[in-house]
Amino acid sequence: MNVAIDWGNSSLKVGWFDGSALIETGQFTTITELAHALAQQPAERGIVSSTSQPADVLESQLAELGVGSSVTRWMFLNGQTPVPIQKEYDTPHTLGADRVAAAVGAQFLYPGEHCLILDLGTCITADWLDGTGVFKGGLISPGVRMRLRAMHEFTARLPLLEINRDNLPDWPRLDARNTRDAMLSGTMNGMRLELDGIIAEYRQQYPDSRVLVCGGDGPLFESRLKPPIFAVPPLVLWGLNRILHYNV
Repeated sequence: MNVAIDWGNSSLKVGWFDGSALIETGQFTTITELAHALAQQPAERGIVSSTSQPADVLESQLAELGVGSSVTRWMFLNGQTPVPIQKEYDTPHTLGADRVAAAVGAQFLYPGEHCLILDLGTCITADWLDGTGVFKGGLISPGVRMRLRAMHEFTARLPLLEINRDNLPDWPRLDARNTRDAMLSGTMNGMRLELDGIIAEYRQQYPDSRVLVCGGDGPLFESRLKPPIFAVPPLVLWGLNRILHYNV
């Protein structure tokens, strides 16, 4: 059994794999919760990717809590880790591990296909993997909560809004009638139009490209984007497990 950990800015997303088969997933807010889960579902090998913590801090925290007691080998994904794709990126040492893992996951699930990977989290990333397995780069822009927080922090009177699937029962209308709804409409509809525009640009050049959506805010948008869209929530975890196999 292998375990893959995507250590993000707000949560820890975990996948347990039997070989290449994804057996179970979990999402945790603290490392203590993660330690308990790994005690219940032990693994022999593990891989960790983080956008918020350096590898030495991750290794120290895992060791202190005994998370690695059943794991005989931990791998921490970084810019020097060998991966089964080619990276055409001017600064590979600054390329986020989650972006690399998502691209590897796309290649594993859809080999030989052009893939546009939309990861909707704290930031939006829109990355392109061509059909030969070459990562061509992409773009980064603010995500939902970053946009809402920016409006609050850079103005005197706009409130700080929090949003998730539970408190957004209806999609915001363009002609919002109050300040709160206007902020939500600008954020949600602005992101939707931005994403549709990115998709349209790539589809114009590559009509047969596959569009993959992952990340915590993916469920907010996946049914609103122009089809066909493929929602793959554990895409990064698939990629991490593939990288682990590639190295071991």
